[in-house]
Amino acid sequence: MSEQQNVVTIHGKPWNLAGRPIQIGETIPDTMLIDNNMRPVKLSDFRGKVVVLSVVQSLDTSVCDVQTRRFNMEATGLGKDVMVLTVSVDLPFAQKRWCGAAGVSNVVTLSDYRKADFGQATGLLISELRLLARAVLVLDRQGVVRYQQLVKEVSSEPNYETVISAVKELL
Repeated sequence: MSEQQNVVTIHGKPWNLAGRPIQIGETIPDTMLIDNNMRPVKLSDFRGKVVVLSVVQSLDTSVCDVQTRRFNMEATGLGKDVMVLTVSVDLPFAQKRWCGAAGVSNVVTLSDYRKADFGQATGLLISELRLLARAVLVLDRQGVVRYQQLVKEVSSEPNYETVISAVKELL
């Protein structure tokens, strides 16, 4: 597996990402993720919808919490043709607990905990930590990446406005 050197930082310390980064115009790899009920889910299951893939390290960290709550709020105004998915390596049980405690119901949380296939297939796996880098991808109805934002400093939030603008352009 190839590795991108010193791509992201966490509080200024550089980290490497495993895999080849997904590019705009490419179809998202159809990796298997696990939902909150321990059922396998493929990204192709969401074809026909515009998909926001909000990628976070752990829902139990402050910035990931804020990011997921923000996209939960934004999802209410995006309509039924948009799915917002949050992907982390948190165990599905932890994701389900967090969603219940946070009152998050407009975002589907999916886990890459088993093999980190999603992280490797998109070039978003922080090799040394086996966590995902903070990123947001917007997929069109055919699963093609139309927008991507890799947040270089993992402890920072993404630019929500550019994400929502990209989604609206696809509707």
